Amino acid sequence: MAQIAQVLVDVPTMQTNDPYSYAIPDQLADQLQPGMRVTVPFGHRVVSGVVVGFTTSTQYEGQLKSIRAVLDLAPVLNPELQQLADWLAQTTYAFRITCIQTMLPNLLKASVERQIVPTNELTATERAVYFPDGAARDFDTSKLDTDTVAGLLKLRRAGKVTVTYQVKDKASVKTTPGITTSLAPQQLEDLKQSVATRAPKQAALLTYLQALPDHPVPQAKVAHAAGVSSAVIRGAETKGWLKRTPLEVYRDPFQQPVKPTTPLRLNAEQQAAVDAITTAVTQRQAKNFLVEGVTGSGKTEVYLQSIAVALQQGRSALMLVPEIALTPQMTNRVKARFGQRVAVLHSGLSKGEQYDEWRRIDRGEATVVVGARSAVFAPIQHLGLIIMDEEHESSYKQDENPRYHARDVALWRGKYHDCPVVLGSATPSLETRARAAKGLYTRLVLAHRINDRPLPTVHIIDMRAELKQHQGDDDFSAPLLTAIQDRLDRHEQVVLMLNRRGFSSFMMCRDCGFVLKCPNCDISLTYHVNPRVMKCHYCGHEEAVPTVCPNCRSRKIRYYGTGTQKVETALQKLLPTARILRMDVDSTRRKGAHEKLLNQFGQHDADILLGTQMIAKGLDFPNVTLVGVLNADTALGLPDFRASERTFQLLTQVSGRAGRAEKPGEVYIQTFNPDHYAIQLARTQDYERFFVTEMHMRHQGNYPPYYYAIQLTASHEDESVAAKAMYQILAAVKQGLSDQAIILGPTPKAIARVKRKYYYQVVIKYKHEPHLKAVLDQIRQGSQRAPRGLAVAIDAEPMNFM
Repeated sequence: MAQIAQVLVDVPTMQTNDPYSYAIPDQLADQLQPGMRVTVPFGHRVVSGVVVGFTTSTQYEGQLKSIRAVLDLAPVLNPELQQLADWLAQTTYAFRITCIQTMLPNLLKASVERQIVPTNELTATERAVYFPDGAARDFDTSKLDTDTVAGLLKLRRAGKVTVTYQVKDKASVKTTPGITTSLAPQQLEDLKQSVATRAPKQAALLTYLQALPDHPVPQAKVAHAAGVSSAVIRGAETKGWLKRTPLEVYRDPFQQPVKPTTPLRLNAEQQAAVDAITTAVTQRQAKNFLVEGVTGSGKTEVYLQSIAVALQQGRSALMLVPEIALTPQMTNRVKARFGQRVAVLHSGLSKGEQYDEWRRIDRGEATVVVGARSAVFAPIQHLGLIIMDEEHESSYKQDENPRYHARDVALWRGKYHDCPVVLGSATPSLETRARAAKGLYTRLVLAHRINDRPLPTVHIIDMRAELKQHQGDDDFSAPLLTAIQDRLDRHEQVVLMLNRRGFSSFMMCRDCGFVLKCPNCDISLTYHVNPRVMKCHYCGHEEAVPTVCPNCRSRKIRYYGTGTQKVETALQKLLPTARILRMDVDSTRRKGAHEKLLNQFGQHDADILLGTQMIAKGLDFPNVTLVGVLNADTALGLPDFRASERTFQLLTQVSGRAGRAEKPGEVYIQTFNPDHYAIQLARTQDYERFFVTEMHMRHQGNYPPYYYAIQLTASHEDESVAAKAMYQILAAVKQGLSDQAIILGPTPKAIARVKRKYYYQVVIKYKHEPHLKAVLDQIRQGSQRAPRGLAVAIDAEPMNFM
């Protein structure tokens, strides 16, 4: 094998897509493989990197440095994921090492730690002050006081200490004691006879050890089966009867066991969809399907029966869901059908659980993967089917480097594995539906609910007239309150959606109009009642609730708008007997909170589930007969070309939570814009008419899917630096554009300041610009030499321009 390795180094301050050449030490010769993580010297420090290839020569004229160490016994990236990282870097304008890091679980992302090492130049006094135990010390400025940091920096300038960089691999395997016997069966029998009368517990253990297999058995299992305590086992180890060795075990992310299920009988529409999908699975066709089905039409059963066919053929399946909140319900349904073959991947798991699930998949022990966006990178092999549920959801797009859309990655992997990709939704994105119209996707329609159950009856409440008539609380209309009380009387359940968390949207002075804003962001602070504090939902800044206006000192400062906490409080006063569960970002911070809340609601431990948009999708509770949308206008007022589409999708999805079983459903949508086409068409779930209407609007505005779009952003703490950079970038971009391209900006972003940084943007809309990619690649590379603190971002096909 060639003795020069090509290594992509992980150096955030100066990234490149070109690997560096490193000599391979003799002890590692013929052992390295592409996809392995290594540590290498880089400048004056040691960093981690990934081997991406080998060569026999290099253009570097100096002495090559050698690889220091290998972090893995086997590649952490298989050949497919290595190719995928290269493609992702090209299409998202990110760096290859960033893409690789995105694919790996958190515990496989090595960290670099700095240590201060004393030299012989130190005086006895300096050694006593800074190195009292004589050993090197960690250099973490967040844990050292200012005087100590200053002193250490002075010693370094004087050459009295040196700084070393150690790469720490965070990957850790969970173990439990494993038991193996040390003696032959006859020896165990002789010992048992000698202790039978005076030590019956020891005799019981010896009996069990006689039947012990050759491989280690978990100590807990031995103790339970033999009926002995851990003290008896430790005593047996001391006597030399058995050995205890670490036994690797997986962390189990599943909170509770699930009851196995069997395939359900399909209706004609479902059967036609399954037949089309499984034919592509059987024939190994990289065919793309759009399953467009009204809410409650049985899309999940189509997915499950299609997965079963892939498994029967010895292949695996990947299923993506958009929200962590949906993962417990969907995972339980998949696990109930396919048992231990199911693995789950999402950010709600602990780092250890993510690592163990990743290894189960990589080892081929799990052949069905269910997860949120990042699960699209699961190292699953022999893929036979990829499913993306609720494909229209914006959460499938990552908003930081690499800015990928999970749908694009899924389509790439489908081609790689020659397997079909199924995109499912009751309200497909306009881009996906347009591709189906062009014949790029095969459209499979589920137009009817299971057993021909009717869609819920939808009432639109004009809140303008309601407030004039009742002069009351703008959270609840009289018809909605009456309908809620009716469900409580009938012991049925209610889902209420408010697309905003917190107690109230903002605080404003009634005398001077001052609005309390975040000092770091151009956004008003949100009032939270528990704990009683003002919070910024962008940077996390918190401060005390003011009692007087900071601007005019008036005491007439009040909170306005509404939030989930405020609605919960008001609802409890209006309906004191109602049992209410609140589900939003604040109430679901703890691990497992999503599943706990949904289980409580599913077991009818609550009458009303109040939440943000996380409750709008995928949830299936047969006793829910009423859905209320408290404010349907939240998204309509945003400066976003997808505002109408998102409103229609959200209202259609949340309406679909009602009447999914035998009891009929009813929906109340409260709005100040009752005549808007997105709201009117959501009332009848008329997606096709909405598609035609919205496509006409997009065509008039030159927006996707009629045009491609690129968003370029520059940010800096100094507004003038960000603006100047954006104008320089625009000048560079114009060189590669034709006169057919449409340029918007430079302008400040809709929220111009976030986390003390100002944001300026340019949006490019185009149909065919062959030189644009080369120009953007130059901008990406040039951004590495940008002034300190200036960040430049390139987003291909942004989900919004805000």
